[in-house]
Amino acid sequence: MAQSAAPATGAPTTGAPAITPISAKALAPWAVFIGILALVLLYFVGAEQGATALISGEGVHEWVHDGRHLLGFPCH
Repeated sequence: MAQSAAPATGAPTTGAPAITPISAKALAPWAVFIGILALVLLYFVGAEQGATALISGEGVHEWVHDGRHLLGFPCH
């Protein structure tokens, strides 16, 4: 048996839930966080193990080696 969840009175509904917009003020911290995360990832893929290496050794280079070639960064 199917049960109806439509209200008994009021305006007719289309069956779709109402979508409330997200304000730019609420979205800004997430945009900043994702931007910083993207820059850190870009640094580790593109520049780590170069002149500005933060971590010594070849571990980071080996983990991101294929990503470097995929994105066009030279590493050999």
